[in-house]
Amino acid sequence: MQKAKKRIVVFLVAACLGSVALAHGGVKNAAVMARMEAMKSIGDAMKVMGTMAKGKTDFNAATARAAAADVARFAAQTPALFKAPEDDPKTEALPAIWERFEDFTTKAQETERLAHGLAQTVETKADLDAGLMLLGASCKACHKEYRK
Repeated sequence: MQKAKKRIVVFLVAACLGSVALAHGGVKNAAVMARMEAMKSIGDAMKVMGTMAKGKTDFNAATARAAAADVARFAAQTPALFKAPEDDPKTEALPAIWERFEDFTTKAQETERLAHGLAQTVETKADLDAGLMLLGASCKACHKEYRK
């Protein structure tokens, strides 16, 4: 029975690691991969804050501030990561990014500003809830126009 449990655990760990490895599988363009990794990092940080906001994990101000700081850091990198109109069949970036790059940059800077503010000020779950609503709307505004 013990060997069977070990096999199941090994299988589950391998399956989880494999799904992570396949998340951006097939991307051949290094610039597109860098963009995707940055966006994934933003999503991961948003998930940390979102699970707290939904009450799925306990609120922790330091953890929320760190996650918001991660969002700000990666949002700050966004214009540089997207400056060149690199393409790949797996990309989710729409050509509109380069057609309206100034607007795209402004949206990334707004996300950075909101995330930085949240990283500096969140002390309570109410702070997180209010800040996350604004930050999420900023992300959505960019995705609506510039992501497949």
